Amino acid sequence: MPWLQLCLETDPAQVAGLEERLLAAGAVAVTLQDNADQPVLEPAPGETPLWNHLRLTALFPADHDMDAVLAALPAQDPGCAAPRMEILEDKDWEREWMRHYQPMRFGRRLWICPSWLSPPQPGAVNLMLDPGLAFGTGTHPTTALCLEQLDALPLHDARVVDYGCGSGILALAALKLGARQVLAVDNDPQALRASADNAGRNGIDPERLVVTLPGDAAHASWAGRADLVVANILAGPLAELAPTLLAFLRPGATLLLSGLLASQAQALCAHYAPQLRLATAAENDGWVCLRGEL
Repeated sequence: MPWLQLCLETDPAQVAGLEERLLAAGAVAVTLQDNADQPVLEPAPGETPLWNHLRLTALFPADHDMDAVLAALPAQDPGCAAPRMEILEDKDWEREWMRHYQPMRFGRRLWICPSWLSPPQPGAVNLMLDPGLAFGTGTHPTTALCLEQLDALPLHDARVVDYGCGSGILALAALKLGARQVLAVDNDPQALRASADNAGRNGIDPERLVVTLPGDAAHASWAGRADLVVANILAGPLAELAPTLLAFLRPGATLLLSGLLASQAQALCAHYAPQLRLATAAENDGWVCLRGEL
């Protein structure tokens, strides 16, 4: 069955009222999108910031009385475009996403392959991935930067910490590339579940992947013993977590930090400078990966 999609331009002050009216008028979903290419980065805990210019989309069944919906809306700001109606073809959206997610190569050896497709190079280092509800497929520049760095590092028999593991993509890539054991940490139980599921999907020995929440008792046994710590988060948390991340490193170990913009790199390098010298290892589409050795 097709759907009707109503698109409106609005601002943060009107969002709550519009959303309430549309849901009361029979909308089955309301979505907010940026309408002016304005980034919203690193909100404080408990904050849900909105863009200054928003595109609100409401989804209705195809046979819904849209004249009644439009009549229930308040008068639009003269500077905004008139509400627009679109017919939205019904699709199996999970399969649609799967159709566009294809195998990707990172560095010389590593391939990230959707679990439902055959690897294009069976003899390469292939990680079969299904992200589930967690972040991390390799399509974002920050994840790609980390994967390329992992492919270039000598990881044979290494102990690795992946802090903010998401789908487990970096943790499992390290294991596939020769790491002995990985501690995968995330504050989202869905991420821990996805990491464990993907480990099983790749035949990883459960003893080689330790999956924990932050502050878990297992961390104590890793203090000062990691050969590599990788964290792909955001600049603010990377600064706050500096003592935690540095405590995992043994002398001579490597720290990889990503999830930050090039404009944020200098400040983060300065923050870590008293303990460890960081430098930009690679850049992709305005995002950078920092690397340093203890």
